[in-house]
Amino acid sequence: LTGTDPDALAYDREPADYRHARLLDHGRGDWAMTMARRYLYETADAVRLEALVEGAWAPLAELVAKLVREERYHTMHVEHWLERLASGPGEPRDRLIAALDTLGPDAGTVFTLLPGEPALVEAGILTRPMSDLEADWRARIGETLGRLGLPAPPATTDPAHGRSGPIGLGHGPAFDWLHGEFTAVRRSDPGATW
Repeated sequence: LTGTDPDALAYDREPADYRHARLLDHGRGDWAMTMARRYLYETADAVRLEALVEGAWAPLAELVAKLVREERYHTMHVEHWLERLASGPGEPRDRLIAALDTLGPDAGTVFTLLPGEPALVEAGILTRPMSDLEADWRARIGETLGRLGLPAPPATTDPAHGRSGPIGLGHGPAFDWLHGEFTAVRRSDPGATW
């Protein structure tokens, strides 16, 4: 959509040039932490993508419609694991609750105000503000978490600093490690074509 080489955009930037929600800046942790983070993120991503499909910019809406089909499988997979961890007594459930408690204050950072968001809404590219999408997401996860007897995340503690990277706080060590992992192949032979 922008004319930028996708591989260069994905792999050639320095860590400081990336931005993401604080929810994603938590370390890897155990399986329960991974599934809790994925559940919170995948459900938020589904809400955001659904809103973009309804947007007025056809090239973006068409591209996102393809992503939505794939994202349904991601959400189904993580919901299955969330239910498995929550339904058993003892350590798996306890670890899941601890993970949700740890991630909870940063869960809503996926919906932090975007740069230029009012203009995106006015142009119809984004159909509703992020704050409205967050309310939809909280209703969606509240239903699932409530059914499983799990705690819903609290309101975001500091929404003004909800993103890590150029427009927010700096990245934590978890992202620095991840950046090294996902760029390792590209860095091993920068001139290679894929």
